[in-house]
Amino acid sequence: MFQFALTPAAGKRLIAKATARHPAVRAALAERTVAIIAGTTNGYVAEEILSDLGQGGDFCRQRFFRGVTLPPKKAADAADNLAPASDFPGDVVIVKGVWQKGKTLFDVLDNIGEGDIILKGANAVNLAQRQAAILIGHPKGGTIIAALQAVVGRRAHLILPVGLEKRISAPLSEVAQRLNIPGAAGWRFMPAPGEIITEIEALRLLSGAEAELIAGGGVGGAEGAIWLAIRGSQDEESRARAVLEAVASEPPFTP
Repeated sequence: MFQFALTPAAGKRLIAKATARHPAVRAALAERTVAIIAGTTNGYVAEEILSDLGQGGDFCRQRFFRGVTLPPKKAADAADNLAPASDFPGDVVIVKGVWQKGKTLFDVLDNIGEGDIILKGANAVNLAQRQAAILIGHPKGGTIIAALQAVVGRRAHLILPVGLEKRISAPLSEVAQRLNIPGAAGWRFMPAPGEIITEIEALRLLSGAEAELIAGGGVGGAEGAIWLAIRGSQDEESRARAVLEAVASEPPFTP
């Protein structure tokens, strides 16, 4: 066994590499539709998938989100620091291996069904429940409510790439009940029934090794970092170490 620390940005890159190599994603890229809903983690996912397809040259993840959490000072200056909403490039929709530039989930939603993939980031993950949830600001429920039409109604495959920095311990249904009641203020909260890919699942997909979250935090740029204990066969641990070292120096995301 060995231990390794990952920053949130390195975790996003690790999750993205694994998601791009997920067997269901690779199968759908060839013959079906893959819809990557805009979000900061999914920006890394889109980079990896489009790069594998040889179509990544025009993609930029700087404005690839509909909402973003910033530190208080940056949030106060967001109008100056962020590209305008009019620069939003759309989601990344790939149909039979071809990126449909400028399209959003809503443009293709009615055509998404069984065998297609929807990738949606999350804002909370409960590891014990194996469940993730999304903060919602839109009065009609945003992209997750739209995605669930295809997931629940037509059995599309929902995958939720989400970093362990977003772990919470409370049952997500109870959190939703508290945040969504009449009279509450702030974000709404939606648990989502999808396949979760954290750094733990990412390492398993890429190396076969098992990882355990053992600690978290840091300073000087390591705020939000996680410590993982990784174990497996000698070959699995060797592959895991190579994968981790390849993403460890990923710079922080800057919108």
